[in-house]
Amino acid sequence: MPSNRYPIDLKELTPPEIQSCLMEMGAEGYRARQVARWVFQAGATQFAEMTDLPKALRQTLETRTYISRLPCPEVYAASDGTRKLRYQLGDGAVIESVLIREPTRLTLCLSTQAGCRIGCAFCLTAKGGLRRHLRVAEIVDQIFQARALLGADERLTNLVFMGMGEPLDNYTNTVKALRIITHPEGIGFSPRRITVSTSGLVPALRKFGAEGLRVNLAVSLNAPNDAIRTQLMPINKKWPIAELLAACKAYPLPPSRRITFEYVLLEGVNDHPTHAEQVARLLSGLRCKVNLIPFNDFPGAAFRRPSPEAVQRFQAILLSHYLTATVRESRGRDIGAACGQLAERPGLPIPLDSASPIG
Repeated sequence: MPSNRYPIDLKELTPPEIQSCLMEMGAEGYRARQVARWVFQAGATQFAEMTDLPKALRQTLETRTYISRLPCPEVYAASDGTRKLRYQLGDGAVIESVLIREPTRLTLCLSTQAGCRIGCAFCLTAKGGLRRHLRVAEIVDQIFQARALLGADERLTNLVFMGMGEPLDNYTNTVKALRIITHPEGIGFSPRRITVSTSGLVPALRKFGAEGLRVNLAVSLNAPNDAIRTQLMPINKKWPIAELLAACKAYPLPPSRRITFEYVLLEGVNDHPTHAEQVARLLSGLRCKVNLIPFNDFPGAAFRRPSPEAVQRFQAILLSHYLTATVRESRGRDIGAACGQLAERPGLPIPLDSASPIG
């Protein structure tokens, strides 16, 4: 915490750091819990809202701290009920997050970077490169902005760090955001309902496993061998499949949890039955499940979506090897909100009123 530098953004601080900050101001310890509740649970944006704090403390907070907010997003509606939230940040960077409605859950897909430098060939986000890492507060505030769109009887049930960027490339800010999100005096979200996806930064993956966050892990595999994976994901040159899977085997999974391996299916590239057999051999003995993702097209893409028959055949082979394999039903494809379609680009559909509730 930058204790010698004011003003401090309270959304950048964990609840213990808020306590340290307030103690420096001479406030009692319990005041920090009150402030954290206002910021992270009530979603307060002004100190005047914190009516259970003494006026003098509110004035001190006003002088030495602030509560940041993302700009109001443009909101786009898909025919399946998905909503995409598009933010134009103060420095010109653009980020997107996605609200995904399913019968039994409401998931927010968060971004951790403006752009991405991993360079996956099948992902539109990578085409523009990396603009910058998101600050902790910019990651966390995507939750508050999404909540503002929900109806009175709705609540977020799941968070997935699968939006723009590689979460473990913005390691420090992603981990700190997760601590705020999961802390009982922070947002208080259950780690069991959070999934962090990575393309396979092996050293960062090993470090992440030692953080004790107990969130779910998803790993973007996308190929049955190094030759194809290197073609699709340049990161494989540095950390090939054997190193990646060794890190996955050593990852400290909580009891009854499994790693999810994501596999984007590309027609004629990685969707052949022999590829499915290879994947089954690679993952043998791992506590895992496979999430098959038929490619989501975008302008200028060099790949095509496989036929439903090819997807089902690939899944059946994995199932025959006693692997759990599901096919992700891509949502929001018509507004560029599906997996691999998020990006900073023009030509988007006309947005909804940003204050419109999901309904």
